[in-house]
Amino acid sequence: MSNASIASEKAVSGNASALILAGRVLLSVIFILAGFAKLTAISGTAGWFASIGLPVPTVTTVVVGLLELVGGIAILVGFQTRIAAILLGVFTLAATAIAHTDFADQVQVMFLQKNLAIAGGLFVLAAFGAGALSIDARRK
Repeated sequence: MSNASIASEKAVSGNASALILAGRVLLSVIFILAGFAKLTAISGTAGWFASIGLPVPTVTTVVVGLLELVGGIAILVGFQTRIAAILLGVFTLAATAIAHTDFADQVQVMFLQKNLAIAGGLFVLAAFGAGALSIDARRK
């Protein structure tokens, strides 16, 4: 392998790490903000959860809020990333099935498509890991 090939491979590797970090930041923001919002407005969120028929809405609000907030932070910093990504991906699909299946409402269809894309990104992250710029990489 030539020196140029080695240098090129290192540049690609460095760019991949930066892209994975950017992807983690972008994926995490929605969960961190949503989790924080739920945990700072528990009664309002619980009321909405009750209106769509979710059981024990206050407990559900706290559990969902913590999952989103803690899972989002884990993705952001790259800690236990594969586990967090799988949990958030499955959660996102479940939330989509519960709240975004009114195909007559174009806004709900857009939310469904957005959530499917987010879940896809999370599953890719779960498959390939957090990259070199993460707590996971530093722990190895």
